[in-house]
Amino acid sequence: MEALLPFAEPNTVQDPKPLPYLCHDDAFTFNINLFVSVKGEAMKEAATICKSNFKYMYWTMKQQLAHHTVNGCNVRPGDLLASGTISGPDPDSFGSMLELSWKGSKTVDLGEGETRTFLKDGDEVTLTGYCEGSGFRVGFGPCAGTILPAL
Repeated sequence: MEALLPFAEPNTVQDPKPLPYLCHDDAFTFNINLFVSVKGEAMKEAATICKSNFKYMYWTMKQQLAHHTVNGCNVRPGDLLASGTISGPDPDSFGSMLELSWKGSKTVDLGEGETRTFLKDGDEVTLTGYCEGSGFRVGFGPCAGTILPAL
């Protein structure tokens, strides 16, 4: 978290106001550029299908942690906490295929004659992200996986 502090931004205004145990005034929303690309088996190049930003999160990570543990769930150093889908305000910033394809009613153009409403077996999905400051960029490296057929 210390490495992200230079990229902190004011928290999203929450309406209605959360319960007191979830309220905090310190900036804990982060300007992290996020991208998702898909490459079908027959494709030469991956297509970027989502450009979003972590700053669009409604709940801060502090709020998510507090909510997660308020009923006694144990959290220990080294545990990973996932934020969930990170969707922005525009259609190209929607964070899931369900949103991008509007529940399967619209196709997502991948180029090279490929479209999707949902992911297919053999599709490679890559997530990347970075923060940017004056003259420097801190990246997270790619996280990639291939959709395999059900057993």
